[in-house]
Amino acid sequence: MFVEWLRKNGVVAGLLAIIRIYLGYQWLTAGWGKLTGGFDAGGFIQGAIEKSSGDHPAVQGWWASFLEHVALPGADIFTFLVMWGEILVGIALILGVFTNFAALMGICMNFAFLFSGTVSTNAQMVLLTVFILVAGYNAGKFGLDRYVIPFMKKQLFHKKETAGEVIEAH
Repeated sequence: MFVEWLRKNGVVAGLLAIIRIYLGYQWLTAGWGKLTGGFDAGGFIQGAIEKSSGDHPAVQGWWASFLEHVALPGADIFTFLVMWGEILVGIALILGVFTNFAALMGICMNFAFLFSGTVSTNAQMVLLTVFILVAGYNAGKFGLDRYVIPFMKKQLFHKKETAGEVIEAH
């Protein structure tokens, strides 16, 4: 019942638009700050690895192992992915285009930051993003998804029809 309400109610779509734009702004400003501020993921990754030791580690060993053996050697790639990922997720959420995909990518980044021992606003952003993901299309109803999703469905349906005609012709 609650899920259906999230997915179909017009008033909820408006509330989700506010949440979506808020989250988008948070992502966009974080990414922009990293892009213009000389962000280097190497320092962040190293700090997370250091949080994996002691009596009460903030970072689990399996995640620290991933960071040490995969992320740290590829810190330049992760720097690029984090900066531009945050910017693109922010833009997509603000515009309401590919809303669910953007929210999914955002929540993946939030969880990566949480796994790395950084709390900040990540837990709050995860909670709000869950509502967007559960709401599905309704979260982007007052955004560009209102036009993009039907257009994409029409194009996909048209291509399936055309492919079916080609197969039947043989």
